[in-house]
Amino acid sequence: MRRQVSSESSAYRPGHESGNKAFNRLVGWLFGRRVSDMLSGYRIFSRRFVKSFPALSKEFEIETELTVHSMNLRVPQVEVEVGFKDRPVGSESKLRTYHDGFRILGLIGSLLRHERPLLFYGVLAAILYVIAVVLGVPVVWEFVQTGLVPRFPTAILASSLALLGTLALSIGLVLDGVLLSRREQVRLRYLQYAAPR
Repeated sequence: MRRQVSSESSAYRPGHESGNKAFNRLVGWLFGRRVSDMLSGYRIFSRRFVKSFPALSKEFEIETELTVHSMNLRVPQVEVEVGFKDRPVGSESKLRTYHDGFRILGLIGSLLRHERPLLFYGVLAAILYVIAVVLGVPVVWEFVQTGLVPRFPTAILASSLALLGTLALSIGLVLDGVLLSRREQVRLRYLQYAAPR
C-alpha cells in the first residue's frame, strides 16, 4: 500500500490531510491495527488477496473496505512512501470533500456493524440499559416508598428499553458467532491460492 508523502504544500486541498488523519485514527482504533494512509488508492495486491475480497463498495469507499478487509484477514501488508505533487493546472479532483467524507464515515459505521457486531450491539445495549436505569430507578424507588406506581408509562418505557437492550446484546452475540464462521471461510479461501514468491 502506498503512503502518500506530499512534496508540495498545495498538494492537499484544505482539510483533506487532517480528514485523512482523522479517518486513519478512527479505523485504527475501531479495528485494532494502525494505518497511516487508509485512503490511498494506489495499492498492489496478491492474487490470493484479490480472490478473497468481495468488493462491495464503489467510488472512494473502496479504499476503506480494502483496509478493513486486510485487517480482518490478518494478511501481511507494507506501506511504502511515494511522493506526489500538486495537480496540473486545469485538472480537477473528483473528490467532493463533505459528500465523500460522510460516505466514508457511513461505510466505517456499516463495517463496524458487520465486522465487530459484539462491540456495535454491545454499545447499543449499554446505552439502552443506562436510559432504562435512569428512567426506572425513580419509579422503583417510589414503589418501595409508597407501594404505588403512579408513573405507569415511564415504568413501561424503562422495561421496554431494558428488553431492547437485552435483545441488542443477544443479536451481537449471535452475529459474533456468525462472523467467526465467515472469517474462517474467507481465510480458507485466501489460503487456497499459493503465496506470492
